[in-house]
Amino acid sequence: MRSVDEQLARVIAAAVRPAPVRVAISESQGLLCAEEVVAERALPGFDQAAVDGYAVRSVDVSGANGNPVQLPVVGEIPAGSRQPRRLQPGQAVRIATGAPLPTLADAVVPLGYTDGHQAKVTVNRSVPSAGFVRRTGEDVQTGDVAVRRGASIGAAQVGLLAAVGRNKVLVHPRPRVSVISLGEELVDVDRTPGQGQVYDVNSYALAAAARDAGAEVSRVGIMSADPRRLREVIEGRLLLSEIVVIAGGVGGTVGDEVRAAITDLGDMDVTRVGMHPGSAQGFGRLGPDAVPTFLLPANPMSALVVFEVLVRPLIRAALGKKNPYRRAVSARLLSPLQSTKGRRGFLRGQLLRDADNGEYLVQPLGTSGSHLLASLAEANCLIMVDEDVTEVSVGEEVLVSFLAQRG
Repeated sequence: MRSVDEQLARVIAAAVRPAPVRVAISESQGLLCAEEVVAERALPGFDQAAVDGYAVRSVDVSGANGNPVQLPVVGEIPAGSRQPRRLQPGQAVRIATGAPLPTLADAVVPLGYTDGHQAKVTVNRSVPSAGFVRRTGEDVQTGDVAVRRGASIGAAQVGLLAAVGRNKVLVHPRPRVSVISLGEELVDVDRTPGQGQVYDVNSYALAAAARDAGAEVSRVGIMSADPRRLREVIEGRLLLSEIVVIAGGVGGTVGDEVRAAITDLGDMDVTRVGMHPGSAQGFGRLGPDAVPTFLLPANPMSALVVFEVLVRPLIRAALGKKNPYRRAVSARLLSPLQSTKGRRGFLRGQLLRDADNGEYLVQPLGTSGSHLLASLAEANCLIMVDEDVTEVSVGEEVLVSFLAQRG
């Protein structure tokens, strides 16, 4: 029996990052930048007002704190104005936030420092030179790196790319994941199951898990285990995917048929891994591009746990993430639990936080059976129990791995 760490090392070693592609910045969110984005213009590109108020020479209002100053208002500059304006000594210009400062003005007096009049304004407080002004290049100078290679592109990075005038950016694309579900007993959710039939859970759940991990997903759905037809489908998916996931492809007659279909497509290692649930599984690299391919258990609960432990880190590594693993913390157990000797347990749990001391607490959920899918839907973490531990008592600390946040 292979250990979880050994299997995970084999999986991560197969990670291949897709070649960078140039995409619209609106499509780049969540991806890693694959280039140094150098600003070709300063940000802001001109001196502009930081607040609504009056553009002035700071020297003309320097004594306003003790003795209010009156200045004639000689015009108004709205945001977006392209008409150059020049301020004379002893004058003020009404100005909107973001509007360009007139020549000779070096400060903006906020409306709250004045009486707000249109023709002649009374200034009650002085402002320093550059007060309430966004200077040219204050945010980004020409030649600065706006977004660095390897940076994760979020909302702020998308905004910065737009601010420096980039409509496209080179990124590491999402790895393409194909999900296939096998089983003669399966029917799609738009049909009514007959005697002995069940809904296809795996292709939907695993596709959602892959999408949550950051992949571009193709849910192939239910396939016949007929070796000839299955081979055609798998060969086609290997040409279109960076990762292929086949649920229900281990054990029994179906497992034999799957191995017969892929026997000359590459090396597929079907083994038992020291974990529960999901011990029986397969992993190999198939096709001319040695595409990482997983054979997962038919049981949806087990398939999702194996995906979380092994497939998700591979997707994250293919995305270029420096740490492809979920965050893990220690938590104190609220109920006793049992685990299988010789196998690392990945058991469902509800992670809580003590409001008084900030300590993590965890409540085991549905640990009595690997088939309890509903308990995984309620879980927000996996409780990880070492291979040599069979029982954990209330109050003992365990390591838990975060799952996707809900709500």
